[in-house]
Amino acid sequence: MGTQKVRLAKSQRQIQIFEKHLLRDVRALERMLKEGWFDDENLRIGAEQEFCIIDKNFRPAPKNQEILNKLDNPSFTTEFSKYNAEINCIPREFKGKCLSEMHNEIDESLAMFQSEAEKLNVQTILCGILPTVRKFDISMDNLTPLERYYALCKAINKLRGDVYELKIRGIDELIMKHDSPLLEACNTGFQVHLQIKADEFVQMYNIAQAIAAPVLAACVNSPLLFGKRLWMETRIAIFQQSVDTRNTSDHLREFSPRVTFGNAWLKDSVLEIYKEDIIRYRVLLSTELTEDVMKKLDTKEVPLLEALSVHNSTIYRWNRPCYGISDGKAHLRIENRILPAGPTTADEMANAAFWLGLMNGFKHEIKDVTKLMDFDMAKSNFANAAQHGLDTKLAWFNGKTISANKLVLRELLPIAKKGLKKAKLDSADIDFYLGIIKDRVKSKNTGSQWILNSYKKLIKETTIEETMTIITAGMVKNQKKKLPVSKWKLPGIEDKLPVDHTTLLVEEFMSRDLFTVQPEDIVPLVAEIMDWKNIRYVAVEDEKERLVGLVTSRLLLRHYSHNSNVEDDPAPVKTMMIKKPITIAPEATIKEAMEKFQKHGIGCLPVVKSKRLIGIITAEAFMSITQRLLKTS
Repeated sequence: MGTQKVRLAKSQRQIQIFEKHLLRDVRALERMLKEGWFDDENLRIGAEQEFCIIDKNFRPAPKNQEILNKLDNPSFTTEFSKYNAEINCIPREFKGKCLSEMHNEIDESLAMFQSEAEKLNVQTILCGILPTVRKFDISMDNLTPLERYYALCKAINKLRGDVYELKIRGIDELIMKHDSPLLEACNTGFQVHLQIKADEFVQMYNIAQAIAAPVLAACVNSPLLFGKRLWMETRIAIFQQSVDTRNTSDHLREFSPRVTFGNAWLKDSVLEIYKEDIIRYRVLLSTELTEDVMKKLDTKEVPLLEALSVHNSTIYRWNRPCYGISDGKAHLRIENRILPAGPTTADEMANAAFWLGLMNGFKHEIKDVTKLMDFDMAKSNFANAAQHGLDTKLAWFNGKTISANKLVLRELLPIAKKGLKKAKLDSADIDFYLGIIKDRVKSKNTGSQWILNSYKKLIKETTIEETMTIITAGMVKNQKKKLPVSKWKLPGIEDKLPVDHTTLLVEEFMSRDLFTVQPEDIVPLVAEIMDWKNIRYVAVEDEKERLVGLVTSRLLLRHYSHNSNVEDDPAPVKTMMIKKPITIAPEATIKEAMEKFQKHGIGCLPVVKSKRLIGIITAEAFMSITQRLLKTS
């Protein structure tokens, strides 16, 4: 989030003061570019490693602050949710063994975090989206309790209201509403930074935009959310929708989403992006601003440009320009935000090597990428790659159309290799990391494909929830082996690890595929539904999906036995349904469900949240689940 000491820009006066400093920062940056203030000699790379914290049942574990307080290490920091954390890697000069050194640093940092995590009976996992995350895991209760996160949530809510809609269609479809931007906490990424010479920024930024799609296609690792198979990189869709401050009614106007690929090629300077962001995006956050930037420049002191940094931190370009200071000198860099966390640190560093190599390789091969393709093609390619991964058909240079996997293997890997050699990186590192990309793309076994193949295999033998758990357990197991994802084997039902059954929740085992009727529907319709679908219970809901009753096969038999003219003069369902059925909440435990079945002698529990029917669990299904759980214990 850039600076830690941020707050919601509440009053008009606060906004005006911040805007004044923002404009001064832009003028200062313009002067610095003209006067050559930037470090163009010691070009560095950096990275931010986000990861999830999970419990022994492979569910989110909101323990980040407890562990970070124990570590007391400035390299670690919090993330949006309590079950995510981040490692900030040391910036390194882009040469020699910088890749393997960064790889070692990440491994050592994760091991350090894991050591403290184990004391709390939790562990870490690298994944773009945690397969086992549930809707109630993204409630405000799991927001990391720091002022900057509260401020950002309040600011976004202020602009768009308190209801967040998510609509994503892949193999399955997810349509849901939520009450906070914590949806974004489903995502974890691996952000890679590359320092850029000031006079090369336009050329390099446009290259980053052009190569975003094929790089993403080769690195996808997030195909699932809430048990639904969506995009090959669902992170992209979630992030775009979770912090979209536009209202539905705004969409006919040209309002820009705060998560953006951009709208045009860069022409003259990085200033175009900063100015565009000031024009298009309202101020969300503020901070204490005392810096006189022009006075600092007059005295040859490098300014912090705090207002510009804070505003930039609330606009989420997939390739984000960044201003920074290192060793007392100002620098510009590009932050690549498209890469997911995982599947392993080796895969992540391979992704970084691929991107860095392409950036440096195309720098020496192409003077102006904008003459080779339209911007709209680059933007469309990116959206398509997020949805389809390596199967994407890309609109490439000079009007060529080519599949992502062929483009990577035939053209991009050789360019990446040249780029890394030009930067004088260690040859063994180059071969090792680009070899991982080659194996992954050749086999088409990306992280997303491994997850989808695992899902396809497991779903035939068990529930969606158990499938998510086994996949997550498999990811943890393979990450510990440190094998790149191209070498992972698919998990089987036998790979399910013992879990504490008493902590498992109704939401994890309930059926979501519901067959319901309304109170005014006729009784014979219920009878046919039960017959056609071979079920014994049908819930009754009103037009707002609120549960108002339940029909059982026993009630239906009784109704038919007492009424001889059911077919000719059918009664409405409301005349014979159970009007106040026993229900259970989705966050209730399996143990609580079992107690309700036993106490009330019932065979079905509708699952209700805020009076709305969201699932159902039957005693028969419950027994099947518990028997299977006992077998795997």
